Amino acid sequence: MGAQCGKEGRCCVEEQNNVDAQEVESKVGDVNFDGMDRSEKQNIVPVTSSSSTTALPAPHESSGSTKLPSYFDREAAELREMAVMGTPGVQETRPTLTFKSGAQYTGQWIGNIRHGYGVQSWVDGATYAGEWHENQANGKGRFAHCDGDCYIGQWKCNVANGNGVYYHKDLTTYWGQWSCDLQEGVGVEAWEEGSRYEGVFTAGQKEGNGVYYWPEGSQYSGSWEGNTINGPGVYTGSDGRYFSGMWRDSVIHGCGQYVWQDNRKYAGQYLFDKKDGFGTFTWPDGRFYEGFWRAGKQHGLGSYVLVEGTTWDGKRVEAGKLRQNGTWKDGKRVEAPEK
Repeated sequence: MGAQCGKEGRCCVEEQNNVDAQEVESKVGDVNFDGMDRSEKQNIVPVTSSSSTTALPAPHESSGSTKLPSYFDREAAELREMAVMGTPGVQETRPTLTFKSGAQYTGQWIGNIRHGYGVQSWVDGATYAGEWHENQANGKGRFAHCDGDCYIGQWKCNVANGNGVYYHKDLTTYWGQWSCDLQEGVGVEAWEEGSRYEGVFTAGQKEGNGVYYWPEGSQYSGSWEGNTINGPGVYTGSDGRYFSGMWRDSVIHGCGQYVWQDNRKYAGQYLFDKKDGFGTFTWPDGRFYEGFWRAGKQHGLGSYVLVEGTTWDGKRVEAGKLRQNGTWKDGKRVEAPEK
């Protein structure tokens, strides 16, 4: 059906199309998917952690537990056992009280109950300064850990709840919405390296729509599930690369279009980061291969098509299109085209 290629059984497409999706996924794999949890893996923002849940006060843990209840509850038994202080039912400010544990509270009381504004410090250096309601942190307050971490925002029943900012010393900062001590709702999480996530959180995980920015200017905008990139989304590289399509577990998976800096394009199916299924690869001069792929290479039936103005077997295609059909295996044409 067309002229024989002059490459001894090989189509020239195989020499110019050994580009797979790894170019972009290796970058997306450096997203910090675990909120304020971090390992020492790489120099951008690594993927680590056995669990994705980010608890407010546990800087290097992934469980849903927090340090805060153990702080706020430590003196509760002592307060219950103390003789009633002050005028019953009247809120009043008293001198600093030192507990048996060494912790100190300065602020407002109603009887034996911390109520109003007050500051409590613990022997390890942790402090809470803010509003209290019936011995619990409720309202607006600031909790500073002895390791330098700090949360400033709204509280309910001793946990972060509402709007607030968490400063993870020398690592990350999160500002946004909280519920029951976990990131919940819309928020922004930024890393000291310059990376940043803006979007939706659910139960401490990136979940829903969000945008992730890399320090050098690349970004991903799209769907997240379980702290990983899942569903439809767009990756735009600072070097000009672009992918729009489906993702699973933070790699390209499903249908999409990938565009390189030099305007090469692939539109079709992917399977876990590799071209797999049916797709079309197009060169900047208009030539294209359309057909089947496996593991990132042409595999199965396909066609190599030249358009007007391109060269075929040393001859210029002057008008229309020239199509070469054939069968490919692992990126090489194994069956000569019809004549």
